[in-house]
Amino acid sequence: MSFEYFIGRRYLKAKQKQSFISMITILSIAGVTVGVMALIVVIGVMSGFEADLKSRILGVESHIVLMHQTGPFNNYREVLDTVRNTDGIEAVTPFIFSQVMLRSAHGVSGAVLRGIDPETAGSVIKGVNPEALKSAPEPKAAIDGDAAGPGIILGRELARSLHVLKGDSVYMITPRGMISPIGHVPAMRRFKVLGYFETGMYEYDGSMAYVRIEEAQKMLRMGDAISGIEARVFNIYKAREISKRIIEKLGYPFWVRDWMQMNHNLFSALKLEKTVMFIILALIIMVAAFNIASTLIMMVMEKTKDIAILKAMGATNKSIRKIFVFNGMIIGAIGTFLGTGIGFVLCGLLERYKFIELPGDVYYLTTLPVKLDIMDVIIIALSALVICFLATLYPASQASKLDPVEAIRYG
Repeated sequence: MSFEYFIGRRYLKAKQKQSFISMITILSIAGVTVGVMALIVVIGVMSGFEADLKSRILGVESHIVLMHQTGPFNNYREVLDTVRNTDGIEAVTPFIFSQVMLRSAHGVSGAVLRGIDPETAGSVIKGVNPEALKSAPEPKAAIDGDAAGPGIILGRELARSLHVLKGDSVYMITPRGMISPIGHVPAMRRFKVLGYFETGMYEYDGSMAYVRIEEAQKMLRMGDAISGIEARVFNIYKAREISKRIIEKLGYPFWVRDWMQMNHNLFSALKLEKTVMFIILALIIMVAAFNIASTLIMMVMEKTKDIAILKAMGATNKSIRKIFVFNGMIIGAIGTFLGTGIGFVLCGLLERYKFIELPGDVYYLTTLPVKLDIMDVIIIALSALVICFLATLYPASQASKLDPVEAIRYG
């Protein structure tokens, strides 16, 4: 062990003449601890929110959407095989997308209609269970006068706005009707409510309705055409790369969007909020760092004669700087270690016991989600240490500039 670290450790252990210095040291350690702890907990909660939101969105949306520049397109089965055979693709399914109006005996509401294939949609869209559509009446039975009609799955909030329960009937109305002697007549058909889905996000639960793709084609008079193809990938963070490979195979007039592009604004806002919170809470650590600087400045004033004697014995300016940098870094390291440990414990308790509840009528979840990323923890710990290191530079530099003769004479 070099003499700089030996002396620095002795300075920390020795009882200072002014007990006020010891109090500032304790407050400095406490400040760094609180700052690091708060950063870890807040960043963990925000990462949890982002992960939970991502899982909910990807529960009703696919990872990749392929569509045609001119709108609905026929002969889609070859395109479906091309997308399915692309590296990285887990599953594919065709879909139909349109806006319709739903009417029940007690209410009317606009809705987003999605026609899906019950056989393949379940492997792409995880947040909705299309199994109920498999048991829906056959199209022939519905046309021949089945009172219930084909099946439909509604979002929970949409069902509430229509005041319908499972087994009730709703009428679907679309402007894609027919021309009659009295003018354009909208198409209307009865559907039986087979079930609900709930993502916890009002944008989806309050507007989306699912039917069999064959029923959507008939309702919208599309023949055998579809709106597009949805795909699920093995690695969601490679969706953009896989999208490029798909478009290279198919070319114009097809276009592809991945889940990051479709939700770019939302996730960009979350990322910005996370960064801003990091900066704001880092100010707590900066306040503690100023306390470290104050402690070292007062320690330099107290140890003026000691510094002069060390210099007279041959200690260099660099050695003096090392002594006080070591003191400040020990304070910062203790605070960072304690803050990291307490932060981990609090995040673990939040995740396991969920003792902080959120109002369900305001938020889409009822407890705080927590997801700790080890890289976030490392960045927080290193940032705290860097701030503490910068706080030691000025006091250490001033200590190294002391004139030993003047210090011994007037110290």
